[in-house]
Amino acid sequence: MTMNQPHIEHIPRAVAASLHEHWVLFLIEGIVLVVLGLIAIVIPPIATLAVEILFGWLFLISGIVWLITTFWMRHAPGFWWSLLSAALATAAGIVLLARPLSGVLTLTLILIVFFVIEGIASIMYALEHKRELSGRWGWMLASGIVDLIVAAIILAGLPGTAAWAIGLLVGINMVFGGSALIAMALHAREIDPRTMAPAS
Repeated sequence: MTMNQPHIEHIPRAVAASLHEHWVLFLIEGIVLVVLGLIAIVIPPIATLAVEILFGWLFLISGIVWLITTFWMRHAPGFWWSLLSAALATAAGIVLLARPLSGVLTLTLILIVFFVIEGIASIMYALEHKRELSGRWGWMLASGIVDLIVAAIILAGLPGTAAWAIGLLVGINMVFGGSALIAMALHAREIDPRTMAPAS
């Protein structure tokens, strides 16, 4: 146990060095997220439609690939169950692409789960890396809290607001997430990982 202690003590310095080295990528990603989020907030029905179409293509492509691999391995056990699953994924993709708003309620429920998981993950990341993120860790914490609030708002608005709420709330999430990344990138640019003492 004591042999691993020196390595563990250098983890904060390694994290800081990685953040400092890649701060430009975090900044670009944050700016792109903020811009896309603002567009989604201004035109929420378009963003909702875009999310539906994206999921439609994901289901369709994964279903087709799944069908190909199922037929390729048709002598493997569970062929018919695999074929049924692949066919359902393909059919779901076709339905979502043909009538994108028909699956909005199901997608909304999936989105609620996503926001809850992302919110908890962001909060845990912020709390675990308070030292490396210094004064900016609060932005990441706020982003996680906003994710949980967004999930609650979507749930409260079902089913009537689902058609426009997805686009609006995804936009809000992207703006806050992008702002957190921008703040983290600007802070990472200023820190010098070589001067950081390992955790005692």
